Amino acid sequence: MADLAALKRAVFNGEPTAAELTRQALAEGVGAEKVLKEGLIAGMEEVGEAFKRSEIYVPEVLIAARAMKMALEVLGPKLAEAGVKPLGTVVIGTVQGDLHDIGKNLVAMMLKGAGFQVVDLGTDVKPGRFLEAAAEHGAKLAGMSALLTTTMPNMEKTIGAFREAGGAVKVMIGGAPVTQEYANKIGADGWAADAATAVDLAKRLMGL
Repeated sequence: MADLAALKRAVFNGEPTAAELTRQALAEGVGAEKVLKEGLIAGMEEVGEAFKRSEIYVPEVLIAARAMKMALEVLGPKLAEAGVKPLGTVVIGTVQGDLHDIGKNLVAMMLKGAGFQVVDLGTDVKPGRFLEAAAEHGAKLAGMSALLTTTMPNMEKTIGAFREAGGAVKVMIGGAPVTQEYANKIGADGWAADAATAVDLAKRLMGL
């Protein structure tokens, strides 16, 4: 009998067996959505909670995210066949002039683990590229990261571009020098201090 609790543990512990356990569950007739929610998402939710409590740190989160990614590669086609929809689509990137991506990558992986479709635009992303990607993929949420104080003004420029475009895209921001006070100042819809909090924020901003 398929053991989704074991799959959940494998994701949490970052074990490569997550992919094989996913394959086994599907072979035994467990629905793709059930495998996703009770195995992968449940595992990554535990990762997020442990990270918030400082019981695990960035390396452990990255290892868990890698296991989740391997399992998702197995599960993805079955989810598509079953017509399982993501929670929503998020475009994410590091703002123009900034090439740092560790924090952004972590947020992207945690969002995927929570069931979002993530369009990762990479680093040095111009305001117009955020807008284009959001329109192209029908995203209702954009996430921006900056590590350099000199590139933080590009967050404000991007938010301004979204507002000028008149769409309904919400914007959340983060990065080491970024604060809630700065988010308020530039009109961001939300700020997250870390990747786990970013997932909670994304759900809240999308009304989930």
